[in-house]
Amino acid sequence: MSEEINNPRGWQDEFFQQLARPRTLLDLFDFVPGVYMYIKDVESRFVRANRVVCDVVGVSHPDELIGHTDFDFFPPAIAAQYVAEDQRVIMAGESLSDQVWMVPGKNGVPRLYLCSKVPLLDREEKVVGIAGVKRPYEYSADDSAGYSRLVRVISFIIDNHASYIEVKDMAEHVHLSVSQLQRDFSQNFGIAPSRYLREVRVGMVRHLLESSDLSLIQIVSECGFYDQSHLTRHFKASTGLTPLKYRQRFRAL
Repeated sequence: MSEEINNPRGWQDEFFQQLARPRTLLDLFDFVPGVYMYIKDVESRFVRANRVVCDVVGVSHPDELIGHTDFDFFPPAIAAQYVAEDQRVIMAGESLSDQVWMVPGKNGVPRLYLCSKVPLLDREEKVVGIAGVKRPYEYSADDSAGYSRLVRVISFIIDNHASYIEVKDMAEHVHLSVSQLQRDFSQNFGIAPSRYLREVRVGMVRHLLESSDLSLIQIVSECGFYDQSHLTRHFKASTGLTPLKYRQRFRAL
């Protein structure tokens, strides 16, 4: 190692300090497909995010996110979970890694992601914000211990969410017992398969409320719920809003 980098950390600091526009490093995240990247301040307001985040929240440019919070783009119950985890990192000043989250895609279907967040410190070692990434779960895990079977269960749920299916149907699809599927799914993803099915259905309801003029009765049959009251009960539990209030707030213009 040359004399000038005998102190690697000091040399590294000097390198970054000489950059005229260090924020351009963040532009690289726009070229990573499927990975979310964001930076927030201590009040969970977006400072920067990549274009994957923009696509999910429905804005055309990262600048449109600046100063906003998750509550401006997601239903209250969902936004509250995101912000609560931000605040855990900020208050503790410690990183969180590989937390399992369900994140809605453009078509409303929630997919499983691994989320990691780190606190951002100023020169006085005070937390001034956080940085986070979310990456698709299926590209992050080792294909061992039957993991690929669980991925097939997720695909089965997504493909059949509008039909009447139960956990036993999911288990039969991958040749597992119901108890083994329940255990393995919950251990890997932190959620029961029946709950994931409900969240997929709620995600599709959200998508149709935002993007279509279908009545609630029509949406019931499209998304696999028994009736309107069944849909409304699960939808409000998941989002914090009734379907009508959700459509009024998030309907695409």
